[in-house]
Amino acid sequence: MSDALLTPQLIRLGCRPASKEAAIREAGRMLADAGCIAPDYIDSLLRREAVANTYLGNGIAIPHGMVEDRAMVLRTGVAILQIPTGLEWNPGQRTHLLCAIAARSDDHLVMLRQLTRLLQDEARLLPLFSTENSADLIAALEQAPENPPPDTETQDLDVCDEWRLDYPNGLHARPAALWVEAARRSPAQLQVRHGGRVADAKNLISLLQLGLRQGDLVAVSARGPQAEDGVRQLLKAMREASLAEQTAAAIAAQRAAGARKTAGWQPAGSLISLPGIAASPGLAIGTARILASRQLHVPDRPISLAEGGDQLHEALAATRKQLADLADATQATLGAGEAGIFRAQAELLNDTDLITLSCQLMVAGHGVEWSWHQAVERLAEKISALGNPLLAARAADLRDVGRRVLFQLDPALQGHAPAEFGPDTLLLAADLAPSDTASLDLARVKGLATAHGGPTAHTAILARTLGLPALVAAGPALLDVADGSPAILDGDAGRLYLNPSDADLASARAWQQRQREDQQKQQAERQQPGQTADGKRIEIAANINRPDQAAAALEAGAEGVGLMRTEFLFLERDAAPDEEEQLKTYLAMQQALQGRPLIVRALDIGGDKQVPYLNLPHEDNPFLGMRGARLLLSRRELLEPQLRALYRAAKAGKPLSIMFPMISSLKEITRLKGLCEGVRKELDAPPVPIGIMVEVPAAALLADQFAPYVDFFSIGTNDLTQYALAMDRQHPELAAEADSLHPAVLRLIRQTVQGAAAHQRWVGVCGGIAGDPQGAAVLAGLGVDELSMSPHDIAAVKATLRRHSHARLRALAEQALACDSAEEVRQLLEALA
Repeated sequence: MSDALLTPQLIRLGCRPASKEAAIREAGRMLADAGCIAPDYIDSLLRREAVANTYLGNGIAIPHGMVEDRAMVLRTGVAILQIPTGLEWNPGQRTHLLCAIAARSDDHLVMLRQLTRLLQDEARLLPLFSTENSADLIAALEQAPENPPPDTETQDLDVCDEWRLDYPNGLHARPAALWVEAARRSPAQLQVRHGGRVADAKNLISLLQLGLRQGDLVAVSARGPQAEDGVRQLLKAMREASLAEQTAAAIAAQRAAGARKTAGWQPAGSLISLPGIAASPGLAIGTARILASRQLHVPDRPISLAEGGDQLHEALAATRKQLADLADATQATLGAGEAGIFRAQAELLNDTDLITLSCQLMVAGHGVEWSWHQAVERLAEKISALGNPLLAARAADLRDVGRRVLFQLDPALQGHAPAEFGPDTLLLAADLAPSDTASLDLARVKGLATAHGGPTAHTAILARTLGLPALVAAGPALLDVADGSPAILDGDAGRLYLNPSDADLASARAWQQRQREDQQKQQAERQQPGQTADGKRIEIAANINRPDQAAAALEAGAEGVGLMRTEFLFLERDAAPDEEEQLKTYLAMQQALQGRPLIVRALDIGGDKQVPYLNLPHEDNPFLGMRGARLLLSRRELLEPQLRALYRAAKAGKPLSIMFPMISSLKEITRLKGLCEGVRKELDAPPVPIGIMVEVPAAALLADQFAPYVDFFSIGTNDLTQYALAMDRQHPELAAEADSLHPAVLRLIRQTVQGAAAHQRWVGVCGGIAGDPQGAAVLAGLGVDELSMSPHDIAAVKATLRRHSHARLRALAEQALACDSAEEVRQLLEALA
C-alpha cells in the first residue's frame, strides 16, 4: 500500500475509546488533520453507522462516509485505531482494528482486498491486535500491483526453480487443483511465474489466469519456512500431473483413431448440415429445440457487510456440500474422473480474489447477490480474455458454480424451469453448464449441440459418459435453426443434419435400431450367469471400493465382488483407520452383498498410490520398491489391524476371502499366511480362503509352485503388463502401447492357469482387460474361471461370452498366443464383434 493511503501518522496504537462514536470521531480527526477530509466528513462517517453496519468481521471494522458526501474527501486515506482490549461495535461484535476510510475513487480497494484476506488468516491477523510497532500494520496491508507494468521486472521469491509445462491441453482446472493442493500443504509462500505474470500457487483462479499452454516455461519460487521443500513438492505435483495429462491425451487420441475406423451412418441423400466438433458418439433423431439463454437480472439490495458476509458464508458452505453430494453421486454412477469435474468446481469457491471482490463491492454499498454475481462475471471475463479455448471452458465452470451460490443467496433468481421438451428432443444451446448436463432428463433429451465449447470441456466429457450423442462449437448459426424442426444429430461425425427426408430418417432409424437392439439385449440379460454359449461357467464379479457401491454393482449384473480395494480407507485422511472402523466397513460390504462372494485385497499402496501420513521413504523407482506385500510385511502396524478386522468380519458367517497384492516369492506367501493364522487363532475365527495377486512375471512363472500354498489366484493385468513389457502404464508415449492383449502377457496368463490347474486352484482376472469384451473372450479361452471388472462393463462382457462356445474361444486364444503383437491380436478378435 502506498504512503498516500496509510502512513505511520495515520496509525494510532493502544487506543481505549469510550464508545463506538468516540472511536469514529477520533479516527475522523486523524483523517482531517492529515488533510484527507473536510471536518464535516466526520459526521458523514457517523451517519453511515446509522444506516449500515460497518463491522467487517474477526475484530475489524471499516467505518466510511455516505456516498453523497464524497465531495468532502480531499484525498484518499485510511486511519487505523488499534484497540487491544476490544470495543463493542454492535451486540456480539468486538472491534480491535478500526480502519476509517476516506476515498475519492477506488484507491482504497487495495486495502480492502488485504483486509478481507486477513480475515481468513488468523495467524497473521491476531498479532496485529497487540503489536507495538505501526510498521507491522503497514506491512500486513501492503500489496504489490497485480499486473506490473511491462517495463517492471517481476521478481521471483527467495528459492526458485524452473519447469516447462508439457500438458497437451495446457493448465486447466483439474491439474491446477492438484497444484493448489500441493502448495497448501507447505507453510511457505509459493508463487508461479510465466514471463511477467505471477500467480499465487495456493489460488486456483490465480493460476488459471496465467493462461499456461504446452511448452511454457514457468518459475516456481517460495519464501518463508520450508521454502525449499515447498518448491520441491510443488514441482513434484506438477510432474505427477504431467504423466496423467499426457496419458489421458494419448489414450484419447488412440480411441479417436479407433473410432474413425468404424463406419458410421451416412445419409441417403444430400442434406443441409451444420458442422461442429464431435464431442460424444452416437446418432440421435428428433426435434431441434432451442434452449434460450436466460439473462440473469440480479437486484442490487444494499446490505451491511457483516450481514452480507454471513449470508455469503452460508451460501458458499451450502454450495460446497451440494457439489460434494453431486460429486459423490456422479462417482457412483459415472466414475471418479467425471466426479472430479465437480470437485474442481468446488475448489473455485476457495478463491480469495473472488471473495475479496465480493466484499469490496458490498463495502461500496451494494447487495450481496449483486456483489457476488459481479465478482464472478469479472473474473470469468478475465479468464475468457486470455484467448485460450480450454480456459474459456473453465470460465464456464466458474459461471456455473457462481450461479449455484447465487441461487443459494436468492432462490427466486433460479426462476422457473424451462418448458418441458418432448420425448425426442435434440437440445440446441449456446452452451450448457456441466451441472445442467449431468441433470438432463435422458428420457426426453436424445442429443446435445452447443454453439460454443470444445471437446475437452466438462460438458462434453459428461455427455460422453452419459452416452448422449453431442457436438460442440457449431457456431452462432446453430441458434438460428428453426425451433421444432426435425433433425439428425451425428455425434461421431460432428454434424447436425437439418430437415431430413423420409429416406434419410428411415436409414438413420435402421442404423439406430441395430445399435439399440444390441444394447437392450445386453441389459436384458445382464442378470444371467456368466457363461459361454455351450454352458462353460465363468463367474463375473465387480471391482469396487465401498459398501455403498455394492447395490449398483449387483444391479449391473455382478455375481459378487472380485476386488474390494481397501486403499480408499487409507487415502485422503490424516491417519490410518483403526480396527473398529475397518470392521464396520467390511461388515457393511458383506451385508450389502447378501451372501455373494467377497474378495478383499489387503492394503495395496506404494508405486503410484502414496499416503503422505505414512512417511514412506522416497524411492527413485517406486514401482520397483516397497509396495504391496513387501510393504505390508515391513509395516506390521498397518497389516495386523486389517487382518484382525477381516477375521472378525469372517465370524459373521458370510463369504469372505483375503487376497495379498504384489507377491513375488514363496517366502512372502508363507510369512503372510503365518500372520493370518496367528490372528485367526487369537480371535477363534473360522478359516478363510487366502489368495494372491499375480502382478509380476515371477508369480506367473512360479504359479505351479505357489498353488499348493494358496486357495486362488487373481491376475492384475495392468501391473503384469507394465512389468512384462517394461512399459510404464502411466508413460504418456507408451500408455497406449502397454496393451494387456500382448502375446507375452497372454502367455504369462496361460502359465498361471496351467500352474493353478495342476493343484485344482481357480484363477480370476481383475485387471482392466477383464472388462474389455474382446479381452474377456480371450481370457475365457485361456481357461480363466472368474472375471472382475468395473460394473458398467459387465453387461457387454456377459453378452460377448454368451455368443461364443468355449471351444471357439479356446481356439481363438491359441491363435492369439501365436501372434507377435497386441495389434495383431486385436485384428484377430475383430471377428468377435
